Amino acid sequence: MRRVEVVRPDAVVSCLDGGHGDDVVVLLHGLAGSAEEMRPTATALLPGRRVIAVDQRGHGHSTRRPGDLSRRAYADDVRAVVDQLADGRPVTLVGQSMGGHTAMLTAAWHPRIVRRLVLLEAGVGGGDSDHPAKIGDWFASWPVPFADAPAAAGFLGSSPIARAWIDDLEECADGLRPRFDPDVMRAAIAAVTDTARWAEWQRVEAPTLLVRGANGTVPEPEAQRMLASRPGVAQAVIPDAGHDAHLEQHDAWIRILTTFIAG
Repeated sequence: MRRVEVVRPDAVVSCLDGGHGDDVVVLLHGLAGSAEEMRPTATALLPGRRVIAVDQRGHGHSTRRPGDLSRRAYADDVRAVVDQLADGRPVTLVGQSMGGHTAMLTAAWHPRIVRRLVLLEAGVGGGDSDHPAKIGDWFASWPVPFADAPAAAGFLGSSPIARAWIDDLEECADGLRPRFDPDVMRAAIAAVTDTARWAEWQRVEAPTLLVRGANGTVPEPEAQRMLASRPGVAQAVIPDAGHDAHLEQHDAWIRILTTFIAG
């Protein structure tokens, strides 16, 4: 996959772009992730489809400290990516966690560009008001720079999401550093937890699949309300998986995703 850039008024959005064909899939990672985290999913969808994996603003190779971290800015970035890289044609939009929230809002605010919607371990937002501070404090606690990958693993562990973070560390003059800043992550997730977007959820017209890990973090009442409050919504649950089900149970995730895309 080649790396391409979409220039926005206040940020540069970097993407991995590969494959070919009229069936275009756009992948959105979760908080503190990147397009690299979605590469295994992208690879499984190639070569028979066009796949675009986005570094959302504040993440990866995109602008690290954009001025606007609102939910509208994130959704408008996706619209710009689709307009520039997919000629504005409707795409299958897939997002995990915060990326799923971005995908949902994109489908609500820019319905012309979303053909299908897949939300992996993602809900409507809202929730614990202390969550952004806890997340920001945890990222700020990382003892960076790490001397090397083993040192990073010594702190982060060996879980699938830890390995994804370690693989995406940036090599700097003083060691390895994450491709995000903790205060930006705190502000980005605060915009998600600020409001439960039930009105936007009900505006989505695209056929939608909710995918959850059996041990995931989306509350059961929220998932059931999402299913009941809109027609054209299906659900799949991945056994033995948590919030990062795409990394923890990759094969099961790909089977579910490709079946839905095939219609």
